[in-house]
Amino acid sequence: MERPLTGHFKEDGSALTLAEYRAAGGYEALRKALTGMSADEVLEEVKAANLRGRGGAGFPTGVKWSLVPRGDDAPHPKYLVANADEMEPGAFKDRLLLERNPHLLLEGMILAAYAIGADVAYIFLRGEYVDPARILRRALAEAREAGLVGERILGSGFGLELHLHISGGRYICGEETALINALEGKRATPRAKPPFPQISGAWGRPTVVNNIETLCNVAPIVANGADWYRGLGIGEECGTKLFGVSGRVRRAGAWELPMGTPIRDIFEACAGGMQEGYRLRGFLPGGGSTDFLLPEHLDLPMTYESIGKAGSRMGTGTLIVLDDRTCPVGMVLNLERFFAQESCGWCTPCRDGLPWTRQLLEAIEGGTGRPEDLATLEEHCRFMGPGKTFCALAPGAMEPLQSALKFFREDFERHIEHRVCPYA
Repeated sequence: MERPLTGHFKEDGSALTLAEYRAAGGYEALRKALTGMSADEVLEEVKAANLRGRGGAGFPTGVKWSLVPRGDDAPHPKYLVANADEMEPGAFKDRLLLERNPHLLLEGMILAAYAIGADVAYIFLRGEYVDPARILRRALAEAREAGLVGERILGSGFGLELHLHISGGRYICGEETALINALEGKRATPRAKPPFPQISGAWGRPTVVNNIETLCNVAPIVANGADWYRGLGIGEECGTKLFGVSGRVRRAGAWELPMGTPIRDIFEACAGGMQEGYRLRGFLPGGGSTDFLLPEHLDLPMTYESIGKAGSRMGTGTLIVLDDRTCPVGMVLNLERFFAQESCGWCTPCRDGLPWTRQLLEAIEGGTGRPEDLATLEEHCRFMGPGKTFCALAPGAMEPLQSALKFFREDFERHIEHRVCPYA
C-alpha cells in the first residue's frame, strides 16, 4: 500500500534532511501550487480529497479553511497554527512525524497558508518535546536558507513567516482557542465561540489551527490529486491514518494504514495481539478521553462514524489496551488524576468536579469507598457531560469513567465490598 506520511522514513530512525526530502519528491507539491494553481484551487483540491482533521474531531479540513475571509477586503495578517501540543494520554503519532519527516509538515503548512492567504504561521509545540524542537529548528533553518520560507517563495509572489513556538505544555492548549490565548502570551483558557478563530483568532485576526498529521497530508494531496487520495482509504473512507497501540501487546507502536482499517488488523496484525499470559478486557480506541470498547468491537472499522455508533470516538486513533491483570479502577483513576491536574479552572464543573471525581476514585481504589460513591460518580458523568462545561476537557475526562462504570462495574463493587483492590 502507498504510505504518503511514513513511506520515506529512514531505517535508522533519524529525520530526513532537506536534501533527502527533496530527493524523495519533497517540495514539488509546493512548486506545483505556486507556479500553476491559485489559492482557491489548492483549497478545492483539499476539500475534494475529503481530508478530515486528524486531531480527534474529524472536521473536514477544506471546509474549515473555506471559513476564512477571502478577497481584497479580507483582514490581515491572517495566521496559520500547527497544533503540536500532543498531550492526549496514549497519543504519540504527531511526535513520530515531527521526529522523522519535519519537512513534510513544513511543506504542508506553506501550502495551507497559501490556500487561506495566511501571512504568518506558527508551530505550537508541546514544551516537553525537546527532540522534535531540535529537529524542527534545523529543518526551519534549512528551509529558510533554501528560500522555501520567507518572501517570494520559489520566486512567486507569495511569502510566509514561519516560527516555532514552544508552549508551556498544558493539556488545555490542545483546545484551539486556549492554544491561541497561550500563543498571545495569555492564560491558556478556552474562548467563547462564536466568533470562531477562522473569523477572529490570534490577535483578533483570521486564524486556522490544524493538527500536525492533518497538515502532513496536504502536500501528498496537492502532488497527486484528490482522486488519488480518496482511493487510499477503504470503502467510503479517504486517505491513510496513523494508528497506534499501547499497553500489554507484543509490539506497541504506530502504523500508517488506510482509513477504515478494522481494529482487529491494527491490534493483531500490527501490534501482535496480547502478550503471553494476558487477555484483552477492553480498550480506549482514540486516546485517554474516549469511552472503553470491548473485544466484541474488534471487527469494527476505524472510522469516526462506526466508532461513534459503538458508543465511543475514534479520537486520535491511538488504542490504549486494558488487560485482565490491570485494575480498571486504577486505570481510570490514573486518567482522572491527569485530567484534574490539567483543568484550566475556567469553569466550575471542571475545576471542582474533576478533583472530586479523583478523590472518590482514590477512596474506592484505596479501600475506603462507599456504595453511594458509585451514584455520585454517575452524577459527575452527567454534570460534566457535553454542553455542561465551557470546553470539551471535562466531557472527555468523563468518557473513560462512564464506560468503565458500565462495562466493569463489578470491579468497582468488589473494591468497595472487600475494601481492597483485587488486583493489588
